[in-house]
Amino acid sequence: MWKWQAEGQANGVIVLVHSAYEHHKRYSWQIEEWKKAGFHVVMRDLAGHGSGRTTKKAHLTDFAIYEQEIDEMVRTAMAEELPVFIVAHGFGAMLAISYLSSAKPPVAGVVFTSPWLQLKKTPSKAAGALSGLHKLMGSLKVDHGLTVHDLTRNPDTIEALEEDALYRPVVTIKWYRELQHYMKQIAAGKIRLPDIPLYVHTGGNDIVTDKEAPKIWLKNQSLNEFAFKEWKHASHDLFQEPEREDVLIASHFFMKNVLRSLGYAVK
Repeated sequence: MWKWQAEGQANGVIVLVHSAYEHHKRYSWQIEEWKKAGFHVVMRDLAGHGSGRTTKKAHLTDFAIYEQEIDEMVRTAMAEELPVFIVAHGFGAMLAISYLSSAKPPVAGVVFTSPWLQLKKTPSKAAGALSGLHKLMGSLKVDHGLTVHDLTRNPDTIEALEEDALYRPVVTIKWYRELQHYMKQIAAGKIRLPDIPLYVHTGGNDIVTDKEAPKIWLKNQSLNEFAFKEWKHASHDLFQEPEREDVLIASHFFMKNVLRSLGYAVK
């Protein structure tokens, strides 16, 4: 786990939760921007990701372990005795929904980008063909097939990710079946958020996830404060896209409003 200090007076703490197949170094730009905006940042590579895996290791972790790791990050952030915000992307956003639903930590607000509530791009046909055999062949590896160009249209990000040996979207049948189970539970309304201020961003050209799913999901939540923004031309990785500065400004504005409602004087 890593912690970065805000530049100057801290207004709060941000817990960053990355998506599947990622690691904290992909969030360098975002971390620096949050520091400049007056936030401490807490982040870790989820189990089996980043420096905690090899390029040959498919994702095997039980999802409950991911949620435990999110809880550890939130507890670390709360030790600062400042308002805590969770900023979670893709697969991480889906995990955060489940975590918040069960743990109900007293976080000030949440920002989700491109949450994995319904995938448009799924693993190879082998995953579906073996759906009835996943208990017997759970360790079988399949390629999710997410290319760099599926994630972003930012040429700088594409170049960096093509050279990233830790980006390898290969999963086991067991892992993928657990992913499907989580998404179905959320879609069925069995996993619901507590009443926390929430901002959801999606990309209008996202080919990884169904951009309509978060809209449907939001309508079924009992939230008093929420916002939704679709970035018309953006792809899946919103904080990697050419619009990323605007995405961050909008998220920061949302956080400042939450802080003001809590009685904090924020510039």
